[in-house]
Order: sequence, then structure tokens, then C-alpha cells
Amino acid sequence: MSEGKHIHHRIDYSKATLLEQEAGTDPIALFAQWIHAAEEDGLPEPHAMTLATMGTLTISARVVLLRSFDARGFVFYSNHNSRKAMDLERDPRAALNFFWPQHERQVRIEGRAELVSAEESDAYFASRPRESRIGAWASDQSRPVGDREQMEQRYARWAERFAEGEVPRPLHWGGYRVRPVRIEFWQGRPSRLHDRIAFEQLSDGQWMRVRLQP
Repeated sequence: MSEGKHIHHRIDYSKATLLEQEAGTDPIALFAQWIHAAEEDGLPEPHAMTLATMGTLTISARVVLLRSFDARGFVFYSNHNSRKAMDLERDPRAALNFFWPQHERQVRIEGRAELVSAEESDAYFASRPRESRIGAWASDQSRPVGDREQMEQRYARWAERFAEGEVPRPLHWGGYRVRPVRIEFWQGRPSRLHDRIAFEQLSDGQWMRVRLQP
């Protein structure tokens, strides 16, 4: 058996630091600073995050989009019949990962997912483009389909049904909030001595900050 190819690509990270005084004591505030910087600098897909869930036999990961966040947690939206939704129904534990390579930054979030309120889901759904709202009705997300033509035919039927008037939110579609219990911030540094600062939530809701070795 031949050996795999070794990858020796190296980058010496040196764009920024993450010291304790810069991290502060509120991880949500620090996250807001970092994602705002990614937005301001026009980084591609600054809201993209990897969502990991526990399946029946394996761990599954995929990229979804952050739609809002606050002290309660981080919100994304999905079909409730999708694989990730089924995973979260069985086991609400979830992990999120943001990576902004241009800023040499990464954020890891661990917590538990819960459904957002119907009012929140309605408000966000109403803000989506009309085509996306129709798509939420047309797609049985994660289910097999014969070919793309069948998907397009399904979409056309739903588009005809909603030709006039508003497109309501289907009951099988809505938001999830990942309530964090641990948030880690990673800032690339030279010589692989990266800055890693983690926040862990205590039983009283306060955050404990700790520096980790790279």
C-alpha cells in the first residue's frame, strides 16, 4: 500500500493578537466585534458556520448561515424534516464553527439547540425573497429525488399555487437557536503559538474565561 501524500503548506499567522484585555469578559460582545469586522472588510460569506450534530450512528456536519445572535444564542433556519433537524430532535447537543481565514480567526461554539418561537420564524420567513419562500414549500429537504427536473416541476407547481398573494411559512420550516455553554476564540499567531481563549458558562449564567495552550 502506497503512503499518502504529505501536505507541507505553511502560513505564519501575524495579523492580530488576542490578549485577555482584548477578549474582555463577555464572549457574545467579542463575537459581535469579530463578525462585524468580517462584514466591514467584505470577507466572503462572513455568516457561514459549520453546524455539527449527532446522528444515529455518526456525527454529521454541514455549513449553514447565521441569521441572528444575542445573549440567548445563535440562530439559523431549516426544514424541520431535514437530517440536521432530525438529529437535533434526537439529541439537541450541537457545535458551531466560524472560520475567517483572511483575519486568521476561528470561533468554536458548543451548546444545545432549541426551536425559536413561531413569531420569530414568521418574521424571518416574511423577510426572505419570494422565490426562497416558495422553495421552502417545494423542497422535502434531505429526501431523495429522481433528478433535477422533478425538483423544478415541484417548484413550478408551488409557484403556480402561490401565484397571487403572500407565501405563508410552512409549519415544517423554522428557526433553531443554539444556546452556548462554551465559546472558544482562536487567533492565529507566529510560530504556531496561537492565541486561544475560551469562555465556559457557569451554573449561575456567568462566563469563566481561560487561556488555552495552542
